[in-house]
Amino acid sequence: MADSFLSSLSRRVSGILPKTWRRDLPVVPVVRLSGAIGMQTTPFARSLSLAGTAQALDKAFAIKSAPAVALLINSPGGSPVQSHLIFRRIRALAEEKEKHVFAFVEDAAASGGYMIACAADEIFADPCSIVGSIGVVTAGFGFDKAIEKLGVERRVFTAGERKVTLDPFRPTRPEDVERLDVLLKELHTVFVDLVRSRRGDALPADDETLFSGEFWLGTQAAGLGLVDGLGDVRSILKARYGEDVRMPLVQGASSFLLRRPGGFGAALAGTLAAQAADGAMAAVEERALWSRLGL
Repeated sequence: MADSFLSSLSRRVSGILPKTWRRDLPVVPVVRLSGAIGMQTTPFARSLSLAGTAQALDKAFAIKSAPAVALLINSPGGSPVQSHLIFRRIRALAEEKEKHVFAFVEDAAASGGYMIACAADEIFADPCSIVGSIGVVTAGFGFDKAIEKLGVERRVFTAGERKVTLDPFRPTRPEDVERLDVLLKELHTVFVDLVRSRRGDALPADDETLFSGEFWLGTQAAGLGLVDGLGDVRSILKARYGEDVRMPLVQGASSFLLRRPGGFGAALAGTLAAQAADGAMAAVEERALWSRLGL
């Protein structure tokens, strides 16, 4: 009799509590992975790196009651190394904690952004999302003609004949281009093998099309097997786990500017001038990556 009364009371109390306070509702933590991918060397750079995302990922996968973790991905790509490190961390945590992983593409999951998305067991995109760009690119500028016109003589001394490979202040050498081509093809092979291993039989299109570096809209990507369906995080998770599913956004630590002794003002005064130029350059580089996608 007493047990029945307590059970009834518990149900009534749970029914009037805010969802965020209730422990009887399903929960799927959400981690946002947004920005160009690369080493985050300044507090002004918004780029993704393993160092910047590991804490949020660890927190999300540590929620024992969660049957899954959702990733919100919005990235034009960037560093292949950081992309692969984030991919590996997600897969390691998913296997260790035995959790299903969803990826939801926002504006784009292109190049390294798509590599990260492949860490998920299921990928969903908006019909207008940009998906794909499974390729490798490197770019730079040649200034040898410019410094010649300016009458500037550059003096470089090295030990090792390949130390100045692709030096932007020297004319391009065929052997350097050939060597770079080998490296790019090897990186591309790693990327292609990763996508094949994760997407498996979902990829019906021929390799030449899928792995050409081309990108597609979400509707096209679904037909090519690059994503599992169309939809957003709320609609998909509610359909999968019920209308009352909780989707808390899990974040890592705040910027070190807010945590250093002396507070924000002291930290800002000591670092703003030194970091602003790096932050501006990072913003330019990220803008270039987005522009390649027409975004």
